[in-house]
Amino acid sequence: MTTLEVNGRRVSVSASPDTPLLWALRDHLQLTGTKYGCGIAACGACTVHVDGEPTRACVTPIGALAGKRITTIEGVSTSQADKVSRAVQDAWVEVQVPQCGYCQSGQVMAAVALLRAKARPSDADIDAAMNGNVCRCVTYVRIREAIKVAARRLATGGAT
Repeated sequence: MTTLEVNGRRVSVSASPDTPLLWALRDHLQLTGTKYGCGIAACGACTVHVDGEPTRACVTPIGALAGKRITTIEGVSTSQADKVSRAVQDAWVEVQVPQCGYCQSGQVMAAVALLRAKARPSDADIDAAMNGNVCRCVTYVRIREAIKVAARRLATGGAT
């Protein structure tokens, strides 16, 4: 049994300590917003936050997460008080980023982490932060624009 803090709640997972976080989230906790893409940390579909840092859940064993705060897309999505995550989600809708949507939870998690770390990211900052988050529908231009919209909204207190 492994105890984790997921989305602000302490939960117990009956799985081996070497079980990837992705499968603990999806199969044991029914948090299916975090997606399986590649299993080798190369695509970003499984991105979650561990202590605020973007982390690939497909290669992170649950045994390494004791005492750490894990936030999934479900946790970010319900965080109305979090201005950064709200701005990113609103910008994603406004710019109409998703096409198929499969990669979007990982993309949103990476974008939220970027804007928490750097309020006014340059194109190079965006490229670096989003590197490795694959979008098979190739919505990269819209992703970049949504991040810029969210950053402007945060800088102006809500106006774009």
